[in-house]
Amino acid sequence: MTRLLQNFVGGSFVAGGEEFDDVNPVDGSLVARVQAADQEVVDRAVRAARAALDGAWGRFTAADRVALLRRVADRIEARFDELLAAEVADTGKPVPLARDLDVTRAAANFRAAADLVAGLGVDSFLTETALNYAVRRPLGVVGVIVPWNLPLLLLTWKVAPALATGNAVVVKPSEETPASATLLAEIIAEAGAPAGVFNVVHGFGPGSAGEFLTTHPDVDGITFTGESRTGSAIMKAVAPRVLPVSFELGGKNAAVVFDDADLESTVDGLARSVFTNTGQVCLCTERVYVQRGIFDEVAAGLAKRAQELRFGRPDDPETTTGPLISQGHREKVLSYYAIAEQEGARLLTGGGIPSVGEELTGGSWVEPALWTGVGNSARIVQEEIFGPVAALMPFDTEEEAIRLANDSPYGLAAAVWTTDLQRGHRVAGAMRVGMSWLNTWYLRDLRSPFGGSGLSGIGREGGAHSLHFYTEPTNVCVKL
Repeated sequence: MTRLLQNFVGGSFVAGGEEFDDVNPVDGSLVARVQAADQEVVDRAVRAARAALDGAWGRFTAADRVALLRRVADRIEARFDELLAAEVADTGKPVPLARDLDVTRAAANFRAAADLVAGLGVDSFLTETALNYAVRRPLGVVGVIVPWNLPLLLLTWKVAPALATGNAVVVKPSEETPASATLLAEIIAEAGAPAGVFNVVHGFGPGSAGEFLTTHPDVDGITFTGESRTGSAIMKAVAPRVLPVSFELGGKNAAVVFDDADLESTVDGLARSVFTNTGQVCLCTERVYVQRGIFDEVAAGLAKRAQELRFGRPDDPETTTGPLISQGHREKVLSYYAIAEQEGARLLTGGGIPSVGEELTGGSWVEPALWTGVGNSARIVQEEIFGPVAALMPFDTEEEAIRLANDSPYGLAAAVWTTDLQRGHRVAGAMRVGMSWLNTWYLRDLRSPFGGSGLSGIGREGGAHSLHFYTEPTNVCVKL
């Protein structure tokens, strides 16, 4: 019998509107049917969140919330296998990747948020005449809209600090990956959260749950991770109410490789940053600038790594690479393969659809693609593709490398590879991005600021930085 995923509102699963399919991108099979939330269900979810704030949840102390978050983390670990299976079925990513990146980080996100609030103090300023101190209040009802590439990781990354600081949330997961958010609703309820603290509404964007949530008059803020174009639409929707937004949007991230870099570790690092999760990570590298003296070696090494990738079922220990999320996204990525050919790019490897066997032909498979022979103005260099792709371009001087890397409307992440640490610090600091790595990629400390600039987003989350979005300070001035 096909599983049915319902909306979670006010502590219970409720029916929604029309149903849609949750499809496995590995073979095109049906994972579940999902009930989309109509406008009435979204309104009920927002009202349930408001009632929680005005009721039992509003009476939770910081210590109560910390204890709740730690119980949630424990319950995630207790139901680890269920969450892992849900994430793998929805995304098609290999089991080790979903296990180590998605589900493990979900528990870590709740514990990190609990630790943040447990040790939180207040800003205070004492003079001869007055004491000033800031009291932080929760923002209120927060709309949480998350993408399909890292569904559980990014959901918990937002929800954990939101709940830690006393907000109530209405979550709209991607229509491509609805299962883990539904399971998390059960887990948070099991952990003892009052009804209405955590709500889930399924559906799409325009004319559906996404639009109903962002235009609801009783929502106090929106946090969103996804495409820059969608972020712009949300900004327009909330502008009349001047709502705060926190956006982590697209990226067209650069790697800069100097000729003194350790070649083996650099190529290994580039392979991770280009091909992880089939390139479907906002932090993935799609532009690689290599100092001319080692350009051919780096290009050959990265092409070899691409050719060593193995496509297959997520539970096959030989599998290194899963499919793209959907047939629609595959068509987008393949359209850029055609654009690369039109722009005169030289294809180093891949660039088509792999042979995966008859049982997987219904999946959304694509080969990686590495290109040379294009300039910085090419569309495949300037536009986010969100697949296992990279354009490789040579440079001669440090100044040229910085100029080329910063020549982008995006500003999310960069990676610099060199054994000259003085130059490494200098160049990494010169990248106009939110996150800059030196001789590594995707090494994260959950206390550090996460976010981008330009088309890559607004605001920062992570550690104390999350407080700036999820709370509002009230300064109290006491005359002495």
